[in-house]
Amino acid sequence: MSHLKISLTQSKPSEHWSSSCPVTFHENEASIHLSGNEWQQRSSIKKAARVVDSLGNGTVQLDGQWTREQQWAFATSFISPNKKQTIHWCENNDKEALENSLKALVFTRNIINQTPENISPEKLVELSEEWLSSISSNVVKSQQWVGEELEQAGWTGIYNVGRGSDRPPVLAEFDYNPTGNPDAPVAAALVGKGITFDSGGYSIKSSEGMLTMKCDMGGAATVTGALGLAIMQGLNQRVKLYLCCAENLISGHAYKLGDILTYRNGVTVEVVNTDAEGRLVLADGLLAASETKAPLIIDAATLTGAAMVAVGNDYNAIFSLDKSLVSQASSIAEEVNEPVWPLPLEIWHRNKCPSAYADTANSKPQKGGGMGGASNAAGFLSRFVPNDGQGWIHFDLAAAFNNSSSAEAPAGATAMGIKTIAQLIQTQ
Repeated sequence: MSHLKISLTQSKPSEHWSSSCPVTFHENEASIHLSGNEWQQRSSIKKAARVVDSLGNGTVQLDGQWTREQQWAFATSFISPNKKQTIHWCENNDKEALENSLKALVFTRNIINQTPENISPEKLVELSEEWLSSISSNVVKSQQWVGEELEQAGWTGIYNVGRGSDRPPVLAEFDYNPTGNPDAPVAAALVGKGITFDSGGYSIKSSEGMLTMKCDMGGAATVTGALGLAIMQGLNQRVKLYLCCAENLISGHAYKLGDILTYRNGVTVEVVNTDAEGRLVLADGLLAASETKAPLIIDAATLTGAAMVAVGNDYNAIFSLDKSLVSQASSIAEEVNEPVWPLPLEIWHRNKCPSAYADTANSKPQKGGGMGGASNAAGFLSRFVPNDGQGWIHFDLAAAFNNSSSAEAPAGATAMGIKTIAQLIQTQ
């Protein structure tokens, strides 16, 4: 079937279909059978989308009465990697908003799903610049520090994490300024972890643990997708985006356990785990974001396995010392159906990774960073933001990637978080 018309119904499947079947077919039409509350109905829509995708339907028409969130639930589960798929939305006022969200979702997913050979640090920056310029070429300017330039400029985290690779690390700054005024204040700053492949360095991962590490640049892709979406939604304030990009590999030039890094704000960090590299690169990005004096700083990263243990892959974990910001982000995430769950963060979490040789270590010298690893990582990051952490929020993207498909989701990147972050930066 090349073009399938899909509608929603509250009726049960006819007798010759299983009563538990989420979708039934008749000629070139399909009916998704809904029951229960809104969450249960969206679950049925997602399951139906997976069935439709499995049957090879490349083009679908959503017909009849669908809400915006029902259409979005179908889209997120229908769009799969390595397939050309087209969704024709319902004939209502939601079409433009849905199409913009879909463009951001497809960009974010496609860039995460590419192989690590195809996405080097410089290539990640190049593709991100192309995406943002395609949306708003005249108001996005960029600046990059590459390879040895990072060390000379004092961006020690990105430089050291990436110096073991033949492909140089990069810190990229994108300045979206629709005001045209070079002195306009920055309303928000976004920071993304862009580890294009993570071997773990000398704290090397197992083969199984390394297999999905092409997704370790999911934070960079997510904040870039979110900024692009916000621009398409009419963002009219200045926002800066920082991508902290590197390959964490082993070589004679790689950073080592026991090294001590000194950051631009004077904080010294002992490296006790080269596989806790994400927080080392994000520290540079957060310092750069702090220099903008933006009242809102958001970082996103596939940062800790501990967050995935805590919330699974159905939620993203969020952390902040600003409790009102946690509440605001949680409300937005619920509104756009991108579940988040706040995990603990207090000022004393920054002291949970002590070092006898530096102000802090980058982790605990224990498997997985020990107990409370996700909060301890967030505590480390809090050393690199201003105002005692007020106005800063950290997304640990536990739900960024599925290594295999499920009844409700395709394999690969999810792009979950782009709508929440896009809306959050527009609240300033």
